[in-house]
Amino acid sequence: MIPIPEIDLPKMRRSCHTAAKILQYVGSHVRPGISTNELDRICEEYTVSLGATSACLGYHGYPKSVCISVNDCVCHGLPDDYVLQEGDIANIDVTCIVEGYYGDTSGMFTVGEVSSEALRLIDVAEKAMYKGIEAIGPGATTGDIGFAINKFVTKNGYTAVRDIGGHGIGRFFHGDPFVPSYGKKGKGTRLVPGTCITVEPMVNETDADVVESGIENSSIKIYHTADKCLSAQFEHTILITEEGCEILTVFEGE
Repeated sequence: MIPIPEIDLPKMRRSCHTAAKILQYVGSHVRPGISTNELDRICEEYTVSLGATSACLGYHGYPKSVCISVNDCVCHGLPDDYVLQEGDIANIDVTCIVEGYYGDTSGMFTVGEVSSEALRLIDVAEKAMYKGIEAIGPGATTGDIGFAINKFVTKNGYTAVRDIGGHGIGRFFHGDPFVPSYGKKGKGTRLVPGTCITVEPMVNETDADVVESGIENSSIKIYHTADKCLSAQFEHTILITEEGCEILTVFEGE
């Protein structure tokens, strides 16, 4: 069990609500013909309008306000001049800071009409996240989460990325514990009530390797599937409670 400093829950709730609101807003602008740079601009302007700060901008040299991972990009996709095309799928990963607390969430968005194969992958990735969340109960460990995710993903013929996963969050962006998308029941770090983690499985169509590339003047890496197969990811920030957990990054409108 790794102790994590107790959080100010009202502040954490506000940050997570804001992150969810930003994700929904940016996602509503996804369409054929818009560039990922334009989505980044929309994200930054909306984040500022809400009185929040992008946690991504400047983080270890990352030069943008949001991560947008298109098609075969597993995570940390860097917005650029790429124009979204009919049939693309894109993960938008938003992290904001409100009153010193971090809210982190991501979701998949389709660009126009997409293939049935892409829709199925997206569906499995989202359900895999919820399978991991459902595994959080009294005395649960990170291994319980990973086991539930991996079992569901492999049952559906896909591969869960092993080397990248969720993390502790609160008054910091990334911290202990690492939350994997594979594992053994009862193994790993025991979850501490009153603290927060992210659950964020990345699901690939095949079992091909994941390859990394660099970002100029940044230590952040971009990850792609080696065989260019599609990848999908969903993410929620989760509060660990005595009874189980609570999803904090749910936005249900005003």
